[in-house]
Amino acid sequence: METEPAAPLLTPGEIFAIERPDQSLLTYYVLASLVAGPFFPFVLVPLYFRYHTMRYRFTEEGVSMRWGILFRKEINLTFARIQDIHLTSNFVERWLGLARIQIQTASGSAKAEMTIEGIPQAGPLRDFLYSRMRGARGLVAATPRAGVAGPAEQGASTEVASVLREAVAELRAIRSALEGRSRDRNAEGQHG
Repeated sequence: METEPAAPLLTPGEIFAIERPDQSLLTYYVLASLVAGPFFPFVLVPLYFRYHTMRYRFTEEGVSMRWGILFRKEINLTFARIQDIHLTSNFVERWLGLARIQIQTASGSAKAEMTIEGIPQAGPLRDFLYSRMRGARGLVAATPRAGVAGPAEQGASTEVASVLREAVAELRAIRSALEGRSRDRNAEGQHG
């Protein structure tokens, strides 16, 4: 069984720097328009303007996407609203090294609330979005200091360890008390 090669990791700084789709998305739009046959120009023109006006913004709070000239559309999603993330690509998109990241929210709609397209490293971006969606504020695997906890993580780890030690001590005390009662009952039963 072959394993899929690991996707190159993107740092949060690289992800926050993504603002525009890759040039290969325009190539994809042209190829997709050719399928329309004689209606090619009517399909290509809106896609051309969509490509040239499409902008992304990734922040600590969420992701936003906007596009359009005559009819401007903007979608802002916080990580807390994201319910599910899907990565899809057809044959041509895979050939061009692209994929679409479909982000769904709990809006009740069956279709994606936002579709991020034209990103060559869609796998690492999806993983970043998943980690933020789940509440993780640091990508330990993507940071060059992997395995080294910062002061905040060390403080949290110390606090968790302290709480766990207290819980273990309480459980031991409860077990001793229960064992003591059991011995007392057994001793009463043998003498009575």
